[in-house]
Amino acid sequence: MAITVMKRYELKYLLNAAQTAYLRERLKGHMEVDQYGKTSIASLYYDTPTYQLIRTSVEKPAFKEKIRLRSYGIATEDSPVFLELKRKAYGIVYKRRVQTTIPLVHKFFSGEGDICAPGQINREITAFRDHYRTLVPACMIIYDREAYFEPGGDLRLTIDENPRYRTDDLTLTKSMDGTSLLDEGWTILEVKVQQAMPMWLCEILSAGEIRKGSFSKYGEAYRQQLLKAQSF
Repeated sequence: MAITVMKRYELKYLLNAAQTAYLRERLKGHMEVDQYGKTSIASLYYDTPTYQLIRTSVEKPAFKEKIRLRSYGIATEDSPVFLELKRKAYGIVYKRRVQTTIPLVHKFFSGEGDICAPGQINREITAFRDHYRTLVPACMIIYDREAYFEPGGDLRLTIDENPRYRTDDLTLTKSMDGTSLLDEGWTILEVKVQQAMPMWLCEILSAGEIRKGSFSKYGEAYRQQLLKAQSF
C-alpha cells in the first residue's frame, strides 16, 4: 500500500564521487536497492509570490514547512502525481501525501476544490493552502534517485545524482532538464530512520569520512537564483 503519512528523522550528507562508490560497495549485505532501481524524480514546489516558505526555511527555524507536487518521470494530465505537505519540527520530519492528478491540483490551488476524497490528510493540506492563501509554482527540483531499504527494518537510504532545478517551464509534463545544483560527480545521501541509526551504518559513514550536513535542494536553488539576481 502507498505510504500517506510519514514521521521520521532525515539525515543529509554531501558525497564526492569516491565516497559514493565506497558507500555503494559497503552497503552490500546490509541493504538492497528497491524494486524501481534508479528513478528520475521531479518535484514542483509551491510558494507565496514573495517566497515566504523558502525564505523562512533557509533561516533554519525550529519549525518549517513546504508543499510540493511530485512525479516519477515526466507526468501527463492523467497520470498519478503526489501532493506532499512536508513539515520539520525539532529535527523530526512529518509528511502528508495524497495521490492526485495535475488538473485537480490546478483547481485545488485556485480554490475550486479538493485534491482527493474527504479525509484528515486532505483537511490538513487544504488548511495549509487556506492559511497561505496564494500559493503558486515557484521552483522545479529534479534528480536521479537510487533508493535502498533494509530487509525487515525501517531504515531507508537514498542517493540522489545530478540534482538540478529550473524556475521556468514550471510543469511536470515538459522535461527533466535543469541547472545543476552541485559540481559534477557530487551526490546527496539521505538516511531516513524512525529511531536511532544502526551502529553498522555509523561505522561505514565514519570510515568513509562521510559527515552529516544540512542541505535543501529548494533552498540551494533559491540561493543560486539570488546570486544570479545580485550579479545583474
